[in-house]
Amino acid sequence: MRPFDYLRAQDTAAAIAEAGKPETKFLAGGITLLDLMKLNVERPARVVDITRLSGLDTIEVSADVIRIGALAKMSKVADHAGVREAAPVLSESLWRAASAQLRNMASIGGNLMQRTRCTYFRDPGAYSNCNKRNPGSGCAAIEGINRNHAVLGTSDACIAIYPGDFAVSLVAFDADVLVRGTVARRIPIDEFYLLPGQTPHLEHPLSPGEMIVGIEIPRSAALKRSHYLKVRDRASYEFAAASAAVGIEMEADGRTIRDVRIAVGGVATKPWRLRAVEASLKGKTLDESTLRAAAAAAVEGAKSSGHNAFKIALVPKVVARALMTVGDIS
Repeated sequence: MRPFDYLRAQDTAAAIAEAGKPETKFLAGGITLLDLMKLNVERPARVVDITRLSGLDTIEVSADVIRIGALAKMSKVADHAGVREAAPVLSESLWRAASAQLRNMASIGGNLMQRTRCTYFRDPGAYSNCNKRNPGSGCAAIEGINRNHAVLGTSDACIAIYPGDFAVSLVAFDADVLVRGTVARRIPIDEFYLLPGQTPHLEHPLSPGEMIVGIEIPRSAALKRSHYLKVRDRASYEFAAASAAVGIEMEADGRTIRDVRIAVGGVATKPWRLRAVEASLKGKTLDESTLRAAAAAAVEGAKSSGHNAFKIALVPKVVARALMTVGDIS
């Protein structure tokens, strides 16, 4: 690990000012940052501890919106009664994401900023050719063992998968990321994660010194009737082979779909919204054949790199199963 300076910020303004300096990283739960520092993937010269900043760990559920502070712990959000009642998908995606110990330490802001679990990215000693870590060096995963890599949103520069769960549910329900720097701004969550293209080292549209201070999720009938399904190689403490965050709002007849939200994880370079599948289901009758037919389009444009071909067959099944669960179809 590279030696670094440690600073503890006393307030948000001081934290932002310090983080605007070169080679500086924020430290909250430290679940991702410290891990990558030990691997010599992250090599900051300065670390700014923001864990004791006041006012950034609140959870508020109003009639119109859910507001979650960036320093709120994953476990607190997952267990919050108002969140569980208004947005089951948020709670489910958090408690399925990691062990209890990690959920008790990890912050919501840090969770949004977690980096890929790509083996080649995380092993600079063995693999120098990683465009996400070393721009222009190539992508070792494309010709390597890539079972856990992306089939959607890839490029010839990077096929690293986005590993998280919570952000998938946020993308499905149009959350905003609240950011503070020299000015305050609001970034739609689907724009917060960038496609790799030819610049996979650029993962977010944040400028130096900007800090996530919270997220907002608009409440809706589909959010209240929502579900997060995570399919993985083992039952717990594992990243998704494929996942789906879904929600449904029905017409008054109880049979016709008024609104539907779908995003998938474990299969793309960013949390992946299935807007075309959503559009194809609106106004349709809620039944198994309709859901399965629509879900078949979930992998439109998908590209296998070899070992990960199974994901293309798996995703439509996961989407259909998640929709059937939230739609009470056995």
